[in-house]
Amino acid sequence: MEPWGVFRSIYREALPVLLVALCGGLFAGLVLAGLLDSVAEFPGLLVMVPVFLATRGNVYGALGGRIASGLHQGLLEPRFAWSNRLVNAVVASVINAVGISVVIGVISWTALTLLGRNPAPLGELVGIVLIAGVLTAGVMIVGLLAVLFAGYRAGRDPDNLVGPVVTTLGDVFGMTFLFLAVMIMEVLV
Repeated sequence: MEPWGVFRSIYREALPVLLVALCGGLFAGLVLAGLLDSVAEFPGLLVMVPVFLATRGNVYGALGGRIASGLHQGLLEPRFAWSNRLVNAVVASVINAVGISVVIGVISWTALTLLGRNPAPLGELVGIVLIAGVLTAGVMIVGLLAVLFAGYRAGRDPDNLVGPVVTTLGDVFGMTFLFLAVMIMEVLV
């Protein structure tokens, strides 16, 4: 295919997904606006938001890249079926996502304490980000795999889908589950 055709193909495949990502980002911003009321109750919460969202993109972007490569190489079938490659990639992503969630809470609390700020108790910050991390893990994995598999079966290049899908799912569900985790923590404390 000539370079102009490749450009058009990539643009045609990516543009609709990017428009959905734009709407998802706007929704996540609205959820963040609702979360701002809880910042006074859980000082340090706002510090964790960008780190939490970024790590969702990093962990699940890597998963998406592995899945896309597996699809291109014929090592994975574009369906939910038992495969050691798929299971190993998913388990590694869950362990990374949950583990990094705890690290986010600890490092945020430590940094704020060292800077002389008065963060919420360590257990509360870690609890919030851990609850949100576990909840997002399930949605991110199922959503990412479903979109990549469906797109691949429809003739779309999964490499063009990974970034926008991970960003959108991470922002929408990351913020939604952070909000839910805060509500849970408010009940518990």
